[in-house]
Amino acid sequence: MDRRSSALAVKAKKSLGQNFLNDPHYLQRIVDAAELQFEDLVLEIGPAQGSLTRELAARVAGVVAVELDDRLITPLRAAFATQFQRVQIVHGDILELDPPALIDELAASMAGQDAAQAKGTAYKVVANLPYYITSAVLRQLLEARRPPTRAVVLVQLEVAQRICAEPGDMSLLAVSVQYYARPQLIERVPAGAFRPVPKVDSAILRLDVHPQPTVDIPAEPFFSVVRAGFGQKRKQLLNSLTAGLARPKPEIVAALECAQIDPMRRAETLALGEWAALCRCLTL
Repeated sequence: MDRRSSALAVKAKKSLGQNFLNDPHYLQRIVDAAELQFEDLVLEIGPAQGSLTRELAARVAGVVAVELDDRLITPLRAAFATQFQRVQIVHGDILELDPPALIDELAASMAGQDAAQAKGTAYKVVANLPYYITSAVLRQLLEARRPPTRAVVLVQLEVAQRICAEPGDMSLLAVSVQYYARPQLIERVPAGAFRPVPKVDSAILRLDVHPQPTVDIPAEPFFSVVRAGFGQKRKQLLNSLTAGLARPKPEIVAALECAQIDPMRRAETLALGEWAALCRCLTL
């Protein structure tokens, strides 16, 4: 058995949300969507059998792949043993790790430095994310002290569609992602492309992360208002904001008028710029 087949012999674990993607067409589409340059450093989350890792390693200067499943660590490290300096396999839970620190350690190892000398290295993220941690991982990446410049991730199709929504169909998730990045649904990936086959289709989602948030309101006050607005489903903004912010109704009416927003509108109809205007009016 060669190094590659030893990894392929591992059976997917349902408890870890594993659905392996080995289809060459979709692997190529993921890599193409990332628009990788040879000098790039890439963080991969959940390399599993290493199919995507191999595609990445062939195109970029360095890859750090974080894998939670302890059964996969040895075969993955064996598969990339000849590239150990620029393809690092890290055993751990990505939600308990610091993505920028992982990239700094990779850059330092490649340059023969310590991690402190490599601080500030730019990076991209490419990953086939387990459905159950998608929102948590996206939040971690976008709110990181140094976020990636771009992320290309495989997620549930419905989630990708919600993230890419426009005013009229917005959600708290859509606003939360679009505050930090410009999302683009690249391609639908049918369930049959995975093993084992999941119950739903997936999608390749690209996030181009802005150097600064989309609007000029700090995250904490911005999202306190947005969360209040989405706090009561299908309620008019006047009612949801009054309840969510615990402010007198006349004050909310005045803020909505100041922002030129009809109090009868619902949260899903607002664009990010309108949320920003409302935040400014609420602090006047």
